[in-house]
Amino acid sequence: MEIEASRLTNSIPNSEESDATKWVPLSLTLVEYPKGDIIGKFLALISLAPFGIGAGFVALILFRRDLHTITFFLGTLCSECLNYVLKHLICDKRPIRREDVYVEYGMPSSHAQFVSFFATYIIYFVFVRLHHMNNNTIIENISKFLIISSSMVVAVLVCISRVYLQYHSLSQVVWGVVVGFLFATFWFALTSLVFTPLFPQVVSWRISEILMIRDTTLIPNVLWFEYTNTRQEARARSRKLVSMKSQ
Repeated sequence: MEIEASRLTNSIPNSEESDATKWVPLSLTLVEYPKGDIIGKFLALISLAPFGIGAGFVALILFRRDLHTITFFLGTLCSECLNYVLKHLICDKRPIRREDVYVEYGMPSSHAQFVSFFATYIIYFVFVRLHHMNNNTIIENISKFLIISSSMVVAVLVCISRVYLQYHSLSQVVWGVVVGFLFATFWFALTSLVFTPLFPQVVSWRISEILMIRDTTLIPNVLWFEYTNTRQEARARSRKLVSMKSQ
């Protein structure tokens, strides 16, 4: 019994050692705001928008398997890598430092660069690639306006939140927007001129067939195409089921 008790005592961590353990928050998702500040709380929630956009990318890739969506997502990852390199080259400190919160530099703002890249790419995509969204021209124009305006509003609010919550200086946010805009322009041009012509070849690969990766570049209205084909297939299967029951 004494041996077992000693083993049990040895297995329990020393309270002093436990107290000495340094706990570091995950700064990627940790957002602080002034207590009682409603605007600060709202902007803190808005600043989490990049994570919602990232989750949306993953969902689209899993359920649509479209090559352009995949390249768009790869562009956001490359933009984040570029931001990491720039931060550690410039080494510009953040405007305010809280204990154990910041483990990286602030120039340029990664949030501002992310939303700038996303909004800029969306604008290019709507004007250059998105055609015939709806048979009604008015509804199509309204849809395009809502897509562009919502993307820009989210981008602006995220940028404001980084300055308001003192995570970045104004110059860090501005340069994040500039870098995001320039990289989105480069990536969209690269996708349109280099990647897109290769899509038909990529979808013919065996691995693309296994993963059901597809290229919808030449389809002007993907939603209408999927809607009509799904409706026709459902009707065909319904007629077949009725004929089988009648036999």
